[in-house]
Amino acid sequence: MLAKVFSGALAGLEAVPITVEVDIASQGLPSFTIVGLPDKAVEESKERVRAAIKNTGADFPAKRITVNLAPADLPKEGPSFDLPIALGILVASGQLSADLPKTLVFGELSLDGSINATRGALLLASMAKEQGFENLITASANAIEASVVTGLKIFPAGSIKECFDHLSQIKPITALKKAKFKFEDFNFSEFDMKDVRGQEQAKRALEIAASGGHNVLLKGPPGAGKTMLARSLPSILPKLTFDEAVEVTKIYSVLSSVQEGLIRARPFRAPHHTASSVGIIGGGTNPKPGEISQAHRGVLFLDEFPEFPRHVLEALRQPLEDGFVTVSRAASNVTFPARFTLVAAANPCPCGYFGETTRTCSCLPSQVTRYQKRLSGPILDRIDIFVNVPAVKTRELVNLPVGEESKIIRGRVQKARDRQTKRLASLKLMANSEMTARQVKEICKLSEDCKKLLSAAINRFQISARGYIRLLKVARTIADLSSEEEISPAHIAEAVQYRAAEG
Repeated sequence: MLAKVFSGALAGLEAVPITVEVDIASQGLPSFTIVGLPDKAVEESKERVRAAIKNTGADFPAKRITVNLAPADLPKEGPSFDLPIALGILVASGQLSADLPKTLVFGELSLDGSINATRGALLLASMAKEQGFENLITASANAIEASVVTGLKIFPAGSIKECFDHLSQIKPITALKKAKFKFEDFNFSEFDMKDVRGQEQAKRALEIAASGGHNVLLKGPPGAGKTMLARSLPSILPKLTFDEAVEVTKIYSVLSSVQEGLIRARPFRAPHHTASSVGIIGGGTNPKPGEISQAHRGVLFLDEFPEFPRHVLEALRQPLEDGFVTVSRAASNVTFPARFTLVAAANPCPCGYFGETTRTCSCLPSQVTRYQKRLSGPILDRIDIFVNVPAVKTRELVNLPVGEESKIIRGRVQKARDRQTKRLASLKLMANSEMTARQVKEICKLSEDCKKLLSAAINRFQISARGYIRLLKVARTIADLSSEEEISPAHIAEAVQYRAAEG
């Protein structure tokens, strides 16, 4: 007898429908074969399915069983096909009478028949809705994540027996109600901006960066507070919108099950400088998102920026410009979103004290030059804000006043971001940093005084065309923080100040 159960497979950040066909032949020696380009995890599902069916109390047919995962030319990976294969065997063997044409099924089986969570629930649920499915059966641990998608009946099952009773109408599973997610004050950080003593210019720069999504380079000696400033940034970031949260959750859903259902805090990723190019950019045999995609709609913090391998830094150029990265393989191309705010921290030289008056630099001039040249011009040109972070004298730390709390700064940031979102709604953009050069010219109108100031700055600091556009974006964000509709010379002057610090 032939049975068909519908499931899905992950391909990058997309899910594709898979038909699990189970044929049980009465002739031939008992066997269990899975075809359709299964990987090792799918092959091993034979043993999990066999044990789960037996331990549930059902009979595992001692016949020739063939399972086809169609389309057969698409590689299948992961244990999510366990549940549809098991249900297909029960239907094909006549033990379960169920009609499943409008139901999508996925889940990993334990040997005792319980269903474990698998990755990609949100992607599979989105695909189910697009393909016209009405019902979705999955593990209880995946149900909240899948419920983000409206228009589907989500049935959370704890075991294969619960699925059997549900499909047999013995004991139907209650469909999960759509979860409601709140986004207020959901950015958590172990640091608060009030804990950073001094460094008012750096705090101001990070406030601008958080408001408009601008890239920042913090440069200063060891112990000046660069890392603490960067790690305090999540505490002032604007809240995620629902659409942004769905984008971020899809990325993390590809990597693992999202237990909370929807990621509601902006990501903050801080990979070590020894991380590989695949780890940072993404890739692999079956391409997975790297750190830049995991930082989507959040912050990517690269401490000891010049210590990262040159090829890794150069690979950041395209994602910083376009907001996505395409991983090309012989079989296919996979595109991952990578719209993140880069916060980089660097020392001025290998020992860290070049240019300091309180400590003597021990580096040779050639070492300083070689170290500073690790950051190429094209990479620096893609950074919007440059900030020098001087060392704060230890004796002054006691007397410096406590700064503003992150909560107060976040209020200003949120208002500025709301202004941007409203202004850019027709362009489907979220922040000033996402504007293209053409959009900047249309939106950032300048007075004659602003044009004169800009012209002088371009000649004085040799600002490139890309740097000019990024300068205007920063000026627009500064104006938004001031709740002003037009960019004034004061906004231009402050933006130029952050650009001039590049040298």
